[in-house]
Amino acid sequence: CNNKNGQPVKRKKGPAPKMLGNEVCSVCGDKASGFHYNVLSCEGCKGFFRRSVIKSAQYSCKNNGRCEMDMYMRRKCQQCRLRKCREAGMLEQCVLSEEQIRLKKMKKQQDEETARTSTVVTPTPPQEVATLDPQQQDMIEKLVAMQKQCNKRSFLDRPKVTPWPQSQDLQNREVRQQRFAHFTELAIMSVQEIVDFAKQLPGFLELTREDQIALLKTSTIEIMLLETSRRYNPAIDSITFLKDFSYNKEDFAKAGLQFEFINPIFEFSKGMNDLHLDEAEYALLIAINIFSADRPNVQDHDLVERLQQPYVDALRSYIMIKRPNDHLMFPRMLMKLVSLRTLSSVHSEQVFALRLQDKKLPPLLSEIWDVNE
Repeated sequence: CNNKNGQPVKRKKGPAPKMLGNEVCSVCGDKASGFHYNVLSCEGCKGFFRRSVIKSAQYSCKNNGRCEMDMYMRRKCQQCRLRKCREAGMLEQCVLSEEQIRLKKMKKQQDEETARTSTVVTPTPPQEVATLDPQQQDMIEKLVAMQKQCNKRSFLDRPKVTPWPQSQDLQNREVRQQRFAHFTELAIMSVQEIVDFAKQLPGFLELTREDQIALLKTSTIEIMLLETSRRYNPAIDSITFLKDFSYNKEDFAKAGLQFEFINPIFEFSKGMNDLHLDEAEYALLIAINIFSADRPNVQDHDLVERLQQPYVDALRSYIMIKRPNDHLMFPRMLMKLVSLRTLSSVHSEQVFALRLQDKKLPPLLSEIWDVNE
């Protein structure tokens, strides 16, 4: 993995080359265990680099950053070790979050189980019947009731939304501004729904104000997209808001959004619609999404993970009861949360494009999406 001058050489994308058994780590010189983050490294340096990046760790060197890294010093000076990791070519954008790793392992286990059961025909022992304990049942019922109440308040605010203009003149500046205002006001109502729902989740108010803000800022657009998919109508390929307002792709475009953002929204909505989720499953997914400990600027990761776990357990049990023969539904649903991370990145690009068009977002949306006007 090094050239003749001792400099690391980044390998090309694709399957990792077969190891000969005598390779050494590009960071510390220990026996390498594989190609991690695009560079040959040992298991220890791989894990250290991943944890450091995820937790945004800050280290200090007692030797003014002049430590020579080897198998001994890698345990003595973490700052120089992290610096050597980056110099060796480890890529931070290749690091998977804790949630992504868990989902990846879960999917691999499910795939192995499916392959094993499809090739070996054995008598199927009676499976243990999944049940929801009283606490889980009560939690799910409260989640669904909370969501309905938040939606009801938004529906009552419907008259406050700027009317969608009837004019088809695409060149009229006033008409374009009305369409944009219509969509942004719907977005504001959705944000307010999400904030109200989050504040009612058990444990959310136990978090520091800083962690509450960090979770809401990063999860809001993803929950908005989940709610959008929930309102998708495959028969007319449109999305309905507040029971009466239906919009197709062209309507989104008329409001100033780009098809690079519109098309992924509709594709995601179609995929979610194919899962045929009910209100309880959507509510649990939203709660799981809110309590994601790997969000930027979250400080108390352990508390956020503990708050998330009951919703994960309840969703798993609920799915086993509702779909006892579909063992892949639970990982498929969690993988949708990973897809939302990609859509969130596309949304950031859309917000930037709107600013280039001189379309100013309302203060609430600017704050929640960290837009500096």
